[in-house]
Amino acid sequence: MGTLRRFEVHRATSVDEAVELRRRYGDDAAVYAGGTELLLAMKLGVARYAHLIDVKPIAAISGVTRTDGIVRVGATTTHWELERDPLLRRALPAFARMEANVANVRVRAAGTLAGNLAFAEPHADPPALLVALGARVTLQGSNGARMVAVADLITGVYETAIGPDEILTHIEIPVPPEDARVAYVKFQILERPSVGVAAIATLREGRFVGAPTLVVGAVDEVPRRVATPRLAGASARAAETRDAIAEAARAAVEPIPDLAGGVEYKRHLVGVFTLRALDELVAEAA
Repeated sequence: MGTLRRFEVHRATSVDEAVELRRRYGDDAAVYAGGTELLLAMKLGVARYAHLIDVKPIAAISGVTRTDGIVRVGATTTHWELERDPLLRRALPAFARMEANVANVRVRAAGTLAGNLAFAEPHADPPALLVALGARVTLQGSNGARMVAVADLITGVYETAIGPDEILTHIEIPVPPEDARVAYVKFQILERPSVGVAAIATLREGRFVGAPTLVVGAVDEVPRRVATPRLAGASARAAETRDAIAEAARAAVEPIPDLAGGVEYKRHLVGVFTLRALDELVAEAA
């Protein structure tokens, strides 16, 4: 591992100041909150920035609030804070459980949900569940604020739709209806998931009310929505239903081969963990 090159840290005290710093330094600057991914990439030499914009002092982009069925997470809120936040645990318990299993304690203590999204590391837990929940982010730039769905935010490996003068200030997560069940399961080697499956469905007497929402992450360049078969009224326990959903999930992804496994192995894992996600939905409904 290499050593960090010299860089200058700018401590922004307001969103406007952070945006101005982004505009001033352009591609030579990166926004910094937890830095768990950024500083490692800089130390390895795969990312080089002469300026880091520290947004931790900005009080307006911290904490968790809920308004009109939306949980709003500030950009400087850490994974550790999210896994313990009582509001999040009541409104989105599956999301709080996912946060409690992100990477390791060190990463959760310093790293932020916003940083996870902005870095667009493909082997990450939050994006798949956020896409399934229909979450959006607020991007603030020189021309004002705009909302972008998480499904559209991550455009590729380490690539996002964040503009050169924009910072991510908040994540907004819709709270599912009370009768909806939410599950997230994953297969993980060391600290990074190889496959993550997020599933949301309403079940009555073990049967689907409408089609389930299914998103596969951590295996492909971006989280992939699964086009599930027409399942309204189908039994979630029936073998033919389960097999059809698992096959649809396997077909939806283009796995990236790496040290965690090859393409066909990862497709197999997608099918296995899709079935486990369905099992969790049924258990929650029961």
